[in-house]
Amino acid sequence: MTPFDHLLAALTWLAVAVLAVAGALTASRKQLDPVGFMLVACLCAFGGGTVRDVILNQPVFWLAVPGMVALAAGLALVVFFTAHRLERRFVVLLWADAIGLGLFAVLGAEAAQRAGAAPWVAILMGTITATAGGILRDIICAEVPLVLRREIYATAAALGAAMFILLQEAGAGRVLAISFGGLVAFGARAAGIANSWSLPAYRARPGRDYPDSR
Repeated sequence: MTPFDHLLAALTWLAVAVLAVAGALTASRKQLDPVGFMLVACLCAFGGGTVRDVILNQPVFWLAVPGMVALAAGLALVVFFTAHRLERRFVVLLWADAIGLGLFAVLGAEAAQRAGAAPWVAILMGTITATAGGILRDIICAEVPLVLRREIYATAAALGAAMFILLQEAGAGRVLAISFGGLVAFGARAAGIANSWSLPAYRARPGRDYPDSR
């Protein structure tokens, strides 16, 4: 393996870890049992990458690395026994999710690029990788998915993936592109959390009266 391959592997393990914690914290808010903790943690950590790999017709990334599943399950159990010590679990959940989003946005785009995807497809795959796991987590836990709330979420992932692709196309190098792309995704999400920024929502307007044509 090249140094770059080692970097990708390390970042993937880190992304899995933080999203597993985010998933387990959601399970704690729903007061699930240990199996529920592990299930939700794994859905959150692996859901986005699995969807990406299936769409791109690539081997599912975590099936060849069983240690990642053990890591996610182990962290879920740690959270099961320690979550009660966190007074503001939802805040920790949001920030852990933001870190995972930033990492997986660029890792997903990079994986799609290696698979030969067009730039716009790579950006889309980066966005899916970063957000699909959180969507599955929230659906399973009967929460409104973060991607559907008035928050900067999928937009942040798309911005990070797009920055990665733009820097790659400009010849900046893969390490620099991943670094800046991940920072853009995390920075956009962090700014949204810290400042309660959101995209404008649709505002209902009175309907029009149309003449009866019968």
